[in-house]
Amino acid sequence: MRLVAATAICAIPLFAHVGSPDVFFEGEAGPYRLLVTVRTPQVIPGVAEVEIRSASPDVRQVRIVPLPITGPGAKFAPVPDLARRSERDLQFYTGSLWLMSTGSWQVRVAVDGTRGPGTVSVPVPALSTRILGMQGVLEAILIPLALLLAGGLVSIVGAGTREAQLEPGVEPDGARVRRARTAMAVTALVVAGAMWLGAEWWNLEAGDYQRNVYQPLRLQATPNGDRLVLHLEDPGWLNRQTDDLVPDHYHLMHLYVIHLPAMDQVWHLHPQLTAAATFTQVLPPMPAGRYALYGDIVHASGFPDTATAEIELPAVAGQPLEGDDSTGRGPPVAGADTNRSVAVLADGYRMVWERGPSALHARQPYEFRFLLENPAGRPASDLELYMGMQGHAAFVSPDGRVFAHVHPSGTVPMAALILVGDTDPHAGHMTSSTGLPAQVSFPYGFPKPGSYRLFVQVKRGGHIETGTFDARVEN
Repeated sequence: MRLVAATAICAIPLFAHVGSPDVFFEGEAGPYRLLVTVRTPQVIPGVAEVEIRSASPDVRQVRIVPLPITGPGAKFAPVPDLARRSERDLQFYTGSLWLMSTGSWQVRVAVDGTRGPGTVSVPVPALSTRILGMQGVLEAILIPLALLLAGGLVSIVGAGTREAQLEPGVEPDGARVRRARTAMAVTALVVAGAMWLGAEWWNLEAGDYQRNVYQPLRLQATPNGDRLVLHLEDPGWLNRQTDDLVPDHYHLMHLYVIHLPAMDQVWHLHPQLTAAATFTQVLPPMPAGRYALYGDIVHASGFPDTATAEIELPAVAGQPLEGDDSTGRGPPVAGADTNRSVAVLADGYRMVWERGPSALHARQPYEFRFLLENPAGRPASDLELYMGMQGHAAFVSPDGRVFAHVHPSGTVPMAALILVGDTDPHAGHMTSSTGLPAQVSFPYGFPKPGSYRLFVQVKRGGHIETGTFDARVEN
């Protein structure tokens, strides 16, 4: 049966994770556990806002400094800035850092406290996502001022030509008046020419900067029977490559496939690289319909990308899932219950979202905690690592403008954490582990108000479980 080819999702602001530019990280800086939020600037060079919350009150001082992840600059750190401690919350620190060039950066956090020093580095992609125009009020002020200065210059030249060599009180004759008018006309032409050249120079610089504005990879999806061929196309943004990918959680690509518009089923798949910038995925059984595709990859520099597409499929017989590939179901998002905190899983197990009574607000970091219970209502005791982590979660808006693949360590790819040297690349090579806690948490903050669907995945007893939840986010 012939399948319909995919079309790329356009007009969605992409920034590694789709529409979710802030970076969230939770981890250890020596003996201190920190939740770090980096709010990246929209233009580069630009100022990143850093928020740090310590889990314990024994931190005395926090210093922060930006460094490239790779290259000579990664070895020579400038003098770190002292983060400001909140007067109302002594475990909360804030600071600002300049990110001077596009690429993969790290924010190094140095902590000093009663248990000695500790350091952790948080990978941060630095991107220009837009060109900032002049504010309307400022434009309304500066343009009249510029015209006033130009008119004043012309008047000064005219007055100097007409009266500079006259004795006080002597009126200029006709010849002087004519020379003054000629000088003023010439000056006006020179000023107008200078202003035109300045505008042309400004437009030229803006055009050069436009090439720095982030352009996402394009994902061309071509169905072929029960297989899906995915090809990455680079629109030519800076010096990005498509042949420099590194594994993240053992896979070169993590592909989320979400059934639209109901969002009632999700697949977390891992296509295999079969040619240059080309991946192939054997499809599982899937109903006919429209699907959103989100392909997460990581470059050798630690820079993450998310390529997206939409695709129409008829019913696919497919093949059973295997390995780390998984699926999950939930109620249609149109009838979502944003107060529901329990997802019923297979074999009588339940996933409980341990959410508080307070409303969720945009641009606020939260720890989303989930507890897996066995049929007896007690914490499950058979959890395993899933691709080296306690769990995986996807935060998705129904309009597709926000997608974030989050781990217990945050939105930062494990491959980037390995590059900055704060994670042992051999530490997660196990495929299972005993004695894991039944609770898993994910640090994240919603980028804007609205509705969101959460897909939360854990592994227990050799099976991958997916809990589906819904959230309403306020301003």
